[in-house]
Amino acid sequence: MCVIWGVPYLFIRVAVEYLSPGTLVFLRTAGAAVVLLPVALARRQLVAVLARWRGLLTFTVIEVMIPWLLLSDAERHLSSSLAGLLVAAVPLVGALLAFFTAHAERVSRVQLGGLLLGLVGVAALVGLDFGGLNLFAILEVAVVSICYATGPIVMARSLSDLPGLGVIAAAMTISTLGYLPFMVFQPPRNLPGSAVASVAVLSLVCTALAFLLFFKLIAVIGPIRSTVITYVNPAVAVALGVLVLGEDVTRGMLIGFPLILAGSILAARRPKVVADRREQAVAPVPAA
Repeated sequence: MCVIWGVPYLFIRVAVEYLSPGTLVFLRTAGAAVVLLPVALARRQLVAVLARWRGLLTFTVIEVMIPWLLLSDAERHLSSSLAGLLVAAVPLVGALLAFFTAHAERVSRVQLGGLLLGLVGVAALVGLDFGGLNLFAILEVAVVSICYATGPIVMARSLSDLPGLGVIAAAMTISTLGYLPFMVFQPPRNLPGSAVASVAVLSLVCTALAFLLFFKLIAVIGPIRSTVITYVNPAVAVALGVLVLGEDVTRGMLIGFPLILAGSILAARRPKVVADRREQAVAPVPAA
């Protein structure tokens, strides 16, 4: 998961050079839906999922429709490396959300210190390179981080007893229908091979395969700890951005990312007994 979800930033950056953000999201979700929906139908996993349409719609909007559009739009103005590093704040947001849920425990000094350290890292990441950054794009990625931290919690609490394949197939189908107008009014034209390949990887590997693996990950370690995959995602994003796209490694990245990483690890720490109780309180998603 760390590798698969560290790759999209590169391919999104390539694709948005030729596609509008909405059209890119449509193509990404449509390809995944074409692969997953027939399998879910054959296994008769959609009826129970559609009966929970409120939770399904909430999860789809928060985990897919909003963040994928905003991230695609933000990468029109930010490097793939920086976008990946900013999303590294997801565990910080997840820790904050965990403190305010029904099963929240008392915040320890270590956790509080981790949150503050992570926030300093975000400030360094943005502040040291602020002169060359697009503020609106930064805000878009901030919303993406909030959505990515909230989505697993919504899924685990509303859809935890449903088959993962059925949930993600339905979510991809809903997203495809929601972004269909973009495909109609902003269709792709004269796409080079790099853009076509980027869309294919985003759709089949970074979406269809990735979500199936993510559901299994949540079933094993729970929704809160599942966000720690973002510890490694940014490193993958930076490596690919530098090696493939020739992006620069800035002072903000060198100083901010280690602080965000350290802060996220500390903020996500909790006593073993409390952690076990929390994960038991949130029912895991069955394997697809």
